[in-house]
Amino acid sequence: MSRMVFTLILTLSSLIGQNTKLRVEHPPIDEQSAIVKSLTYPDVFWVCNDSGNEAAIFALNSKGEIIMPDFVRKHYDKKKEGDFPGIKISGAICQDWEAMTVLGDTLIIADMGNNGNARRDLGIYLVPEPNPHSVTETRPLVWLPIHYPDQDKYPATVWEYDCESIFVFQGMIYFLTKHRGEQNINKPVPSTKLYRLETRYTNKSNVLKYIGRKENLGGWVTDANITPDESGMILLAQNPFATVVWYFPKPKRGVNFLSESPKSFRLLKADQAEGVCFKDANTIIVTNEQRDWFEISLLDFSE
Repeated sequence: MSRMVFTLILTLSSLIGQNTKLRVEHPPIDEQSAIVKSLTYPDVFWVCNDSGNEAAIFALNSKGEIIMPDFVRKHYDKKKEGDFPGIKISGAICQDWEAMTVLGDTLIIADMGNNGNARRDLGIYLVPEPNPHSVTETRPLVWLPIHYPDQDKYPATVWEYDCESIFVFQGMIYFLTKHRGEQNINKPVPSTKLYRLETRYTNKSNVLKYIGRKENLGGWVTDANITPDESGMILLAQNPFATVVWYFPKPKRGVNFLSESPKSFRLLKADQAEGVCFKDANTIIVTNEQRDWFEISLLDFSE
């Protein structure tokens, strides 16, 4: 990590630690790579594991407890069938699921993980949001293939085409990229680019529209979410020392959140933090792959 980035991390004004913390105990949830709050079902938060796992999603309540239908609970509570494996997304493939969001009552699962910047099969699943109290399996409504307008080599010359962050704003789906230096998977770069999906072709790849770029975020970008009233956007930037949570207000003009002056909060000892969503209008949940959930108040953010 460069001296400039390290200095930025140490001089951030929001140097307070995390607030409430809880732990997800359900064994199959062992690599939480995304989290999103349901707009359809009360007290439901969707999480998923990333690459190398089954194409399934898990519903949790605000205490981090697994939700499942009553008709299967008796089997899994007694461990007759092991642990509840989540809701299977029939016909889907988990190549590298790293982000989720919701558009009304539709769950959007992004298979956009692209560590080596070589994938040509990126895209998103649109899934009618299942009722986690009633079903154990569902299927996607559609698969939308996606590519970046500024990538012409696979792998790319500059590794800026991984994505672990999506959100919905004014009915449109946005993507934030995760960057690496020197074509090295383990060399994070603290910048991101913002794109928007403007078409929904199913028979050909949809080219994203480039919106803007932001440098010096203090770490590589691992998730994002919009506020419930769409007045701002939060973004996770992870580094070896902490996770910087950024709050960008809604742009005065246009849709480029990255052009605004943000507030920040430094989340200490968050390990591999890869998920963020709003619990309510003033409370943020941050999750990591080590099963932890942290709650942060927007009131704790500083200029």
